[in-house]
Amino acid sequence: MSLPNDAQPFKWVEVRFKNGRKHYYENTENLTLSIGDVVATQTESGHDVGMVTLTGELVKVQMKRKKISETPEHSLKIYRKATQKDIDLWIECRDKEEAMQVKARQFAIDLRLDMKISDIEFQGDGSKATFYYTADARVDFRELIKVYAREFRIRIEMRQVGLRQEAARLGGIGSCGRELCCSTWLTDFRSVSTSAARYQQLSLNPLKLAGQCGKLKCCLNYELDAYLDALKSFPKTSIKLKTEKGTAVCQKTDIFKGIMWYTYEGEWMNWFKLTTEQANSIITTNKSGEKVLSLEEYAAELSATTDTKIDFENVVGQDSLTRFDRPKGNQKQKKRRRNNKRKPQNEKNQRSKRPKPQNNAN
Repeated sequence: MSLPNDAQPFKWVEVRFKNGRKHYYENTENLTLSIGDVVATQTESGHDVGMVTLTGELVKVQMKRKKISETPEHSLKIYRKATQKDIDLWIECRDKEEAMQVKARQFAIDLRLDMKISDIEFQGDGSKATFYYTADARVDFRELIKVYAREFRIRIEMRQVGLRQEAARLGGIGSCGRELCCSTWLTDFRSVSTSAARYQQLSLNPLKLAGQCGKLKCCLNYELDAYLDALKSFPKTSIKLKTEKGTAVCQKTDIFKGIMWYTYEGEWMNWFKLTTEQANSIITTNKSGEKVLSLEEYAAELSATTDTKIDFENVVGQDSLTRFDRPKGNQKQKKRRRNNKRKPQNEKNQRSKRPKPQNNAN
């Protein structure tokens, strides 16, 4: 989309680095940048190399969403478009990371530190390496940094990340068959509790509810608000219904259909289906000090209104998916039928071949 003639383009751009890490930089040099350009950006010391992922007014929207000021005191800048020398050095550093990670993990094991080196990221100019690690508690890694500095001859920065952040950095495919939300679009990690699964009536199976990070899946919160709104019309399952026949307790609820199943205490095999309106009316009657006659009346009333037979008509004439397939008959029956057709023809031929009788008048 082109800007008006008197409008100035937004000077900030979004730059992505390894494993989806993104930062926003000011284009003070007024470089002509587009999505996919490799640029050299400012860091605390030296420069880093990343790829432009967003430009224009959409960057303003993202910065406002993430509460990033457009006029900070010390804003990072973009130096230039990356030259071939910058790209070659950047690729060379990236190739060292995997072998370096194996050695770093072994050094941590030798020092008996309860931590896991999950990833290593080199700075674009190769002057510094950031070690990302996960740990359950605080770790004294002062000796480990000395070993790293002596072995790798580079400035070391240790950065602890949570299990969710680690999964977001490494990426992967979820149980839904799609790429992980945390590594694609999810930026804020809300706490997920088992109550979210209970509200949605999901089985509390840790193998199904846990994600790649080992924590509860973030997607459990996506539809939670809709379930909570639907449950507002449901009475509490702990409330018992008092009838003249006995006291009934709730056994099961169906949020989508708005139905609850109740059973009498002591008669656990007989369930009665009620709507939320019927259950609320019984509770209101009980609060006034009265009892209803029985649950059978309400269940019969519900069945009379819902048990309507639906007669589906075939409007397109497609009775069967195999209507065009030729039926495979029995081969013996086909052979017998074929022989029966040949018999009359053979008898006719035999009659024609018989000699005609001669008339001996004398």
